[in-house]
Amino acid sequence: MKKIKRAIISLSDKKNLKSILKILDKNNIEIVSSGGTFKEIRKLKYKCIEVSDYTNFSEILNGRVKTLHPKIHAGILSKRNNKLHKKHLLKNNFEEIDLVIVNFYPFENILNNSNNHSKILENIDIGGPTLVRAAAKNYNFVTVITKVEQYPKLINELNKNAGGTSLLFRQKMSEEAFTETAYYDSLISNYFNTLTKNKFPKKKLIYGKLLHNLRYGENPHQHAAIYSTKNEIKLKQLNGKQLSYNNYNDIFSALIISKSLPKNRGTVIVKHTNPCGVSINKDKVESYKLALKCDPISAFGGIVSCNFKISKKIAIQLNKIFLEVVIGNGIDNDALKILKKNKNLRIIDSKNIKLEDIQNIILNFNTLMMQTADNKKFSTNNFKIVSRKKPSRKTFNNLLFAFNVCRYVKSNAIVLVNNGSTIGIGSGQPSRLDSCKIAVNKMKKFQNFEENNEIIAASDAFFPFVDGIETLISSGVSAIIQPSGSIRDKEIIKYADKTGTILIFSKTRHFRH
Repeated sequence: MKKIKRAIISLSDKKNLKSILKILDKNNIEIVSSGGTFKEIRKLKYKCIEVSDYTNFSEILNGRVKTLHPKIHAGILSKRNNKLHKKHLLKNNFEEIDLVIVNFYPFENILNNSNNHSKILENIDIGGPTLVRAAAKNYNFVTVITKVEQYPKLINELNKNAGGTSLLFRQKMSEEAFTETAYYDSLISNYFNTLTKNKFPKKKLIYGKLLHNLRYGENPHQHAAIYSTKNEIKLKQLNGKQLSYNNYNDIFSALIISKSLPKNRGTVIVKHTNPCGVSINKDKVESYKLALKCDPISAFGGIVSCNFKISKKIAIQLNKIFLEVVIGNGIDNDALKILKKNKNLRIIDSKNIKLEDIQNIILNFNTLMMQTADNKKFSTNNFKIVSRKKPSRKTFNNLLFAFNVCRYVKSNAIVLVNNGSTIGIGSGQPSRLDSCKIAVNKMKKFQNFEENNEIIAASDAFFPFVDGIETLISSGVSAIIQPSGSIRDKEIIKYADKTGTILIFSKTRHFRH
């Protein structure tokens, strides 16, 4: 056990400070402090020595230099069992500091609520992290507290050990302290990466705050947790069981599609991160029905995401099949009452979610890969009509809709569309031809078209051979959109012209692995 004689306290967040002062006073622990913390301690009527009096050196640079002094850091860093260290302290009339209670300037909070660079810069704490790192390094002799949530643990430790702390406790607090400084520094590093538009620096710091420990990962034998780089996730769960690892994967897949659709329109049904039905029909109930009709078998046990506020009428339809999760861009009270009849149904309000500057991260085999999300809005100059037959505006819009859905389907991806709704989706196949056949078979199984219905097809990458578009065209497809880049592009164009098919090339490929 290490008996505490002296503490230094420097706090930005002064919440529950009185509880700490009370226990320190009880154990006759001397307190050194500065600035606002010193004033607050005195206001609470507890004894305290101001840092400038303790070091005999006044604060300078508008308070930028307060605790950065040899007397303070020697007192923290000295090894109590080292004769030379003791000699140096004695020679300089320095005293040991056994407890450091510090939390940092609210850099993260300022960062999230201000674009003022000067203000952000001034909220980069220097003295605080320096004190914490010194104390954490010397945990064999010094206790470091960095969060208000740790106060009860410290109080319990001091009460249990007659004003002292155990080595195990100091080591645990040290671990948490280094995590705190690393997290703080990573926020600053990533802020400057953003400032200089350096998306992929030579050294990348990934940070996050734990939101939840999940029941398990993809399978029960795997451990899992979810972290957020924004200190929160703007999904509000209104009902149902705790979200699982697989639920989150499916929710994110559904949201990136539904939030890419026209404002206040669109229904997306997802199963195992793949869309199995999407519709942007203006009638919201019809939109859901058409999305479901694309593949009602796959939709069973899936996730529905509505890019609009869920009403009572939609809720009645949603309750007709078994679903794991329902997501709405807001949910009205009557709809919520209906959906809550299924106590296990996870109901999510996503109205606060926006497709911002998203980065996707994959960790495998001790390596980390990062990329920006494929969520940029399409512009007309990204596409070129290469067939002799030209699309009408309605056909062109349907082609863009199909291509937009296609980029969120696992590769190789083929999406068939009719009038703003998917009618067949082929996903995740090693062969693009197989994806074509799956999409066509889904269409034939679940749709009942008249001969004059226009069928649109989208491919996430180019067709390496003519056989792919041949399969589509022979099944009734009259317009195709695909990326260019194949050595057989001319053959593809020739075949489209031969069959009177509209063909549009995209300049960008859209694999999703």
